[in-house]
Amino acid sequence: MAGSLTALRLGWLLARRAGLLAVLLALVFAVVEALPGDAADATAERGESAADVARRRTLLGLDQPVFVRFLRWMAGLPTGDLGVSARGEKVWNLLAGPLPNTLLLGGVALAVTVATALAVGCWAALHPGSVTDRVISASAMAVLALPEFVIAVALVLVFALWTGLLPAATLAGADGSPASWTMLVLPVLALAIPQIGWNARIVRGAIADEARAPHVVAAVLDGLRPRRVLTHHLLPGALPAIAVGAATSTGMLLGGAVAVETIFNYPGVGALLSGAVADRDTPIIAGVVALTGLAITCVLLVADLIRSWAAGGRR
Repeated sequence: MAGSLTALRLGWLLARRAGLLAVLLALVFAVVEALPGDAADATAERGESAADVARRRTLLGLDQPVFVRFLRWMAGLPTGDLGVSARGEKVWNLLAGPLPNTLLLGGVALAVTVATALAVGCWAALHPGSVTDRVISASAMAVLALPEFVIAVALVLVFALWTGLLPAATLAGADGSPASWTMLVLPVLALAIPQIGWNARIVRGAIADEARAPHVVAAVLDGLRPRRVLTHHLLPGALPAIAVGAATSTGMLLGGAVAVETIFNYPGVGALLSGAVADRDTPIIAGVVALTGLAITCVLLVADLIRSWAAGGRR
């Protein structure tokens, strides 16, 4: 019975996430449609006649209503068909190179965010009211208020221009990925630093709330070592809130990656996406949103499962 309920809940979560993603994709089509001009005009070559542009508009299906184009594009999505760009290239082929680089950047930034936030948040929670706790809290608020591109520029000034410790730009290797791991350091830090501040506060607050639970108070009164109280009593109860914070940061990291990639010349989807917006190329924009949305949905689903597991463990 419990297994069937878990399967039903998992199915409901998947359906809900899929529905939200479909709504987001519909908004992408509507927003691009509202922009002045269309893909046929934006990609027109110099000297092309109005008849040539009209012919390309028909070939691209732009003479059809936007909801018809959206439904046709969505029909191919389950099979992995992301459509054809305004310049006649398969969208999947265009994304095959840069998208893994963006996911790598976001994934490493997420790992750094979670690890650092856990360490910083736990340290602050174990020393409530101390100078360290106040410094961590103030620093977390400060970095949270800074946009990624401001942090990226500051990192370039300090570590690339002034000290020369790290490269300011990313060079792609033969396979299209960054040529060296050192080229990942500054982009990862630019993305992770604001999210470390956000997640450190979540970890600090979740552990502080859990510290008031009866079983934690009993463990402290029993004389257990602080580290054991943290790992065996505090963190398991705080895990759902921490997981939700990390899952929320996934969307922020992938969204901020577009600006950071531009600053560091990183070979991700940022340049492709900005070109697609200029070309009014809806299939490329929708393809990027669909695949990054799928990655975010998977992380959110893991967070939902962690919350369900934690809730079941407490019953």
